[in-house]
Amino acid sequence: MSVAQEQTRPLDVPSGRAASVATPGPDDPRLARLSLNQRTCAHWSLREAIDGCVAAGLPSIGVWREPVAEVGLDTAVRWVRDAGLRVSSVCRGGFFTGADPAEVAAAHEANVEAVRETAALGAATLVLVPGGLPEGDKDLGAARARAAEAITALAPVAAEHGVRLGIEPMHPIFAADRGVVSTLAQALDIAEEFDPATVGVVVDTFHLWWEPGVEQQVARAGPRIVSYQVCDWITPFPADALLSRGMMGDGHIDFPTFTRWVRDAGYTGDVEVEIFHADVWAAPGADVVATLARRYVELVQPYL
Repeated sequence: MSVAQEQTRPLDVPSGRAASVATPGPDDPRLARLSLNQRTCAHWSLREAIDGCVAAGLPSIGVWREPVAEVGLDTAVRWVRDAGLRVSSVCRGGFFTGADPAEVAAAHEANVEAVRETAALGAATLVLVPGGLPEGDKDLGAARARAAEAITALAPVAAEHGVRLGIEPMHPIFAADRGVVSTLAQALDIAEEFDPATVGVVVDTFHLWWEPGVEQQVARAGPRIVSYQVCDWITPFPADALLSRGMMGDGHIDFPTFTRWVRDAGYTGDVEVEIFHADVWAAPGADVVATLARRYVELVQPYL
């Protein structure tokens, strides 16, 4: 490749490196399962995220409840429908590890409303972030048990509305404040108590790439995989660990291998790119979507 050709290649964000593959066009069939999780372009409104997906040829979007609430559920439903997009997931339900009975009741009602919103949007799944330890509480096992009890109460509501609940295990660094379910094995221990048509698991590369025996756990999950989310594990970590989810290919995760495991488990749904990173959020949304589309067709799509 000549110097001139190198200089005309688009730049990936946030790395600033020249792209290693061409940007897929809006009609590229390789994008058929690619979904933009809305938080990847956090500065975009729901309207902007929908328009960005359409412009780039992405057929699916993962929406967050807060931007939906800003415009109203009816408007959000209409916008998504008119754009011809699928909703791969709604984020998020959960946060139901409180011990106080009033908190438990309030969390249940909030999650019932989340189920209703998910059904209205026609989404494939409602992602459940279990929640962390209540203030002053150090009993991790008891908090995890309360999460399981809350899912038991919510599952009949989800079944009634035709919604699948996706338990998202989160890396142990988030056990105290966000996710007392830390491994795919723990999530499956809970999910397997329910009909797989109602309760499944979210397989997220960032949270699970480190887990001992994760290949076997992905195979165990099989039809319970309700969402496959991808982003990279980057080092050094930023000061805020929550913003450590990097663009695929910028970190340490072996996406071809992990994706083959998910494929072999039988998953055929959308693949969401969900990135929390200050530099990604600061970049123009169109550049972010172009970069993730290139990285997807290079590192993920060929192995599905």
